[in-house]
Amino acid sequence: MKTDSYDTFNSLFKELDDLYHEIALKLGISDSAFTILYVLCKQGNGCLQRDICQQSYCSKQTINSSIRRLVQEGYLYLTPGQGRDKHIHLTDAGTVFIDTKIRPIIEMEDLAFSSFSSRERKEFLRLLKKFVDTFRDEEKEFFREPGNFQ
Repeated sequence: MKTDSYDTFNSLFKELDDLYHEIALKLGISDSAFTILYVLCKQGNGCLQRDICQQSYCSKQTINSSIRRLVQEGYLYLTPGQGRDKHIHLTDAGTVFIDTKIRPIIEMEDLAFSSFSSRERKEFLRLLKKFVDTFRDEEKEFFREPGNFQ
């Protein structure tokens, strides 16, 4: 059952997604490159590809391809970790890019989030988590039923 509130939620979610896409375009990078650099900015140098995948909910293949591209473009380099793990590091050019292009975006997010009162932030996160958890449960139930998947 669709409601005006549900349509508004979907519209706002899409608008936010489009906003991040536009930011990546204006920075001259792909959405996945933006995601990698964003996570590196938050996590710090040396994080693993799986850390980026877990934080961004992007596929390993997408992140791996973008990492290779960012290495070729001179923004990242890799060092060996345990087993097949590789640590992802910023080059000097990558550090400058993050400091001048990514960190200001994070500061804008922080400013937008801090426009909520402490109580509003907690309530917003509580409600969004409730939505995600309920939607995930419904998705799992849907695909448990025969005939609802290939």
